[in-house]
Amino acid sequence: MSLAALLAERIRADGPMGVDVFMAEALGHPQYGYYMGRDPFGAGGDFTTAPEISQMFGELIGLWGAIVWQSMGAPARVVLAEIGPGRGTLMADLLRAARTLPAFAAAIEAYLIETSPALRNRQAQTLAQDKVTWLERFEDLPEGPLLLVANELFDALPIRQYEKRPDGWVERKIGLDEAGGFVFVAGDVVVSPALAPEVLAAPIGAVAEICEPGRALAAAIGQRLATSPGAALIVDYGPPASGAGDSLQAVRSHRYHPALADPGHVDLTAHVDFQALAEAGAGAGAAAHGPVSQGRWLLRLGIEERTVMLMRNATPDQAADIAGRARRLIDPGEMGTLFQVLALASPDLPTPPGLDA
Repeated sequence: MSLAALLAERIRADGPMGVDVFMAEALGHPQYGYYMGRDPFGAGGDFTTAPEISQMFGELIGLWGAIVWQSMGAPARVVLAEIGPGRGTLMADLLRAARTLPAFAAAIEAYLIETSPALRNRQAQTLAQDKVTWLERFEDLPEGPLLLVANELFDALPIRQYEKRPDGWVERKIGLDEAGGFVFVAGDVVVSPALAPEVLAAPIGAVAEICEPGRALAAAIGQRLATSPGAALIVDYGPPASGAGDSLQAVRSHRYHPALADPGHVDLTAHVDFQALAEAGAGAGAAAHGPVSQGRWLLRLGIEERTVMLMRNATPDQAADIAGRARRLIDPGEMGTLFQVLALASPDLPTPPGLDA
């Protein structure tokens, strides 16, 4: 049986399901979930992330981590963790850059938080020369000073959607049409969702989104950083401030795909509400820094200088490729503006690199 058939059967039995339930099953069903049995990254997959575009992305995060570690007083042991580590490429580049500061490299205990068996296997291949430990949840990390990285994680966490009607906000759900296909339907219950004031003031017909797991994770990170030294770096796509809008989308083979078609076979994501994440982290006791655009952040960290350095020993074709990959990361028309960078940090630490106002 396919995941689509399982979900349709569930809807027939229990009625329409929330977008969050559909998204969670489509991505994480133990047997049929999109991430459970495949490597979706790169040219041969469905999408490409910044670490796969250029080694400079992970290297500069390694530099960022080293500076934050020094601002923490250079503890002899630091937990370095990545949530949703993809192929392990970012962690590999980060650890390679960390070795340029031997004391930092020696202090690192590296952890990957990953639930997909297929991706764990790929990460083990990528990081075969590095000592890493795999965990299931953020809460499983050991205590102590922490450096946490989450690149393109929050956009894959399940969202609820709400539509504004004349009598209030109604949760948007997923039901079946006459042919048995998945369609959006209105829930029966009018709700008062926890939306920002500017979103609540949106006109009739507006759609708004809430990522409850994202807010919960940001709050858990904030709580940890309020009581233990460290910082978390969140890089993802979405607007810097909360706003209304339907951002649920599916991608397959680097092309947009109908969001409700072929669950389990396509990547489902939604824009990250950075304002909500910052408020959740700060509400739990951490200091929130940013967000700033990815392009601005990488420029502040020295990506132009690193690009020139890599080009010096390259052939003309290689140099052009290196420069082109850097442009993809920083140009406003590529990833430079759509992607944002937010840091949550212990309140007594200075502003992390690149995140000054």
